[in-house]
Amino acid sequence: MLYFSRWKVLLIVGISLVGIVFTLPNFFSTRQLASLPQWMQLKMPLGLDLQGGSHLLLQMNVEELRKEWLESITGDVRQTLRQEKIGYSGLATTRDEVRVTIRPTEQVDAGLTKLKAIARPTTNAIFGTSTLDLDVTRGEGDVITLKPTQAALNERVTNALGSTIETIRRRIDSTGTTEPVIQRQGRERILVQVPGFNDPARLKTLIGKTAKLTFQLVDTTMTAQEAQTGAPPPGSALVTSQEEGEQAYLLQKRVIVSGEDLIDAQPGFDQRSNEPIVSFRFNSSGAQRFGKTTQENVGRPFAIVLDEAVISAPVIREPILGGTGQISGNFSVEEANTLSVLLRSGALPASLDVIEERSVGPSLGADSIAAGRTATLIGFAAVAAFMILGYGLFGLFSITALFINLVLITAAMSLMQATLTLPGIAGIVLTMGMSVDANVLINERLRDELRSGKSAILAIETAFTRAYGTILDTNMTGLLAAMILFWLGSGPVRGFAVTLAIGIIASFFTATTITRLLVAEWIRWTRPTTVPI
Repeated sequence: MLYFSRWKVLLIVGISLVGIVFTLPNFFSTRQLASLPQWMQLKMPLGLDLQGGSHLLLQMNVEELRKEWLESITGDVRQTLRQEKIGYSGLATTRDEVRVTIRPTEQVDAGLTKLKAIARPTTNAIFGTSTLDLDVTRGEGDVITLKPTQAALNERVTNALGSTIETIRRRIDSTGTTEPVIQRQGRERILVQVPGFNDPARLKTLIGKTAKLTFQLVDTTMTAQEAQTGAPPPGSALVTSQEEGEQAYLLQKRVIVSGEDLIDAQPGFDQRSNEPIVSFRFNSSGAQRFGKTTQENVGRPFAIVLDEAVISAPVIREPILGGTGQISGNFSVEEANTLSVLLRSGALPASLDVIEERSVGPSLGADSIAAGRTATLIGFAAVAAFMILGYGLFGLFSITALFINLVLITAAMSLMQATLTLPGIAGIVLTMGMSVDANVLINERLRDELRSGKSAILAIETAFTRAYGTILDTNMTGLLAAMILFWLGSGPVRGFAVTLAIGIIASFFTATTITRLLVAEWIRWTRPTTVPI
């Protein structure tokens, strides 16, 4: 146990030196880091509680998803029955299902067969089984009911949540903010933490807006006021307006082009009025549809609708054939920037409700860093004093290994870009105690071997050999606990688990190699006959 070949010594020393090299950047300022090579500019990212920033807990509107799906099913039912020339009446949507009455009665079986074809297979992720997403049944009389299954709705929510997380990430990344924490919590919630972003109101506007963009023609067969007092024509609907002096517009329901056809949106300024605008560009199919519509409707107004509100309704002066255009609507510069970010990142599948909001100021984060640094130094000093007073020279060996342990933890977190949080600092402080625990086992075992009358060299050899199994067991148990914390926890708990796991691995390495190497070198140089412990 005390013999080290030359390559092992070089490997241990090399790992320790690499740890020191990748730890040092954490003590440099941003300006000092700029002068270092690119590979040395890695620092541990600081979490929200240390750097300051904004914290939001969002909940997806599942009822909105359900409603949109039922509306889509209703449209599929209408289209299917019309294509098959099957008569129907009473097509309606309730909270959970779509109902339609087939007329005449002899066509009910044919209608049921055709409507069952609307259902699509959905796969159970756990059992791998496949079922249909709709239960299509015949009720009393000639009524056919189409009801989404719970499994299909759960899958739809899961997919929508994943899509929402990616959309939010794109929106936040476009602001230049680094290291945001965006993760799922439970079935319907998303946690968003953005370190260094101290404007929660703008963050809510940026990520909470659904940003569903559509281009629709204005219905000129009657005015919006006439539609409000009477009834809108079939295929048209009243939509509220954000424009000054206009309360609502009567729009055709048919969407010319949607935000899904946008490939770019950038803020800018109108060359004539110098007002902030948003310039956009369509993909080829969107540009073709937009160009054809503007060619056929010169002189008619068309509306730009964002989240079911008209933001602009210009008149088509000439065909727009290039697939580009601009949106103006009395925007401020910040509103134009935000809208362009929203359009570039895409629309959310459903609206989000803010159920928890928190902002941490940078001064509070600095206080947390100072408190964490103080706690670490006090902990290190207390452990060092205990080990040196209790075990003398062997305690000094243990403290040297502990120092290397802290260096390796910092280097590993820097290389992994693992975010350091306040619970993470607590994990580091806890790791210091766990690290010297292995050395305490070795030293106490050494004392027992010396009491049994063994020589100095044999007692040291036996102590390291017999303590190794116990050290391995305790570290494996701690590592398993850290893995369970990471798997079941979220946010700060995961930060603690990551730091704890890295610390356990580093402490096992330093206890079984660094301490042993120091003792082996001490024996080689001094040839002791007694052990100063």
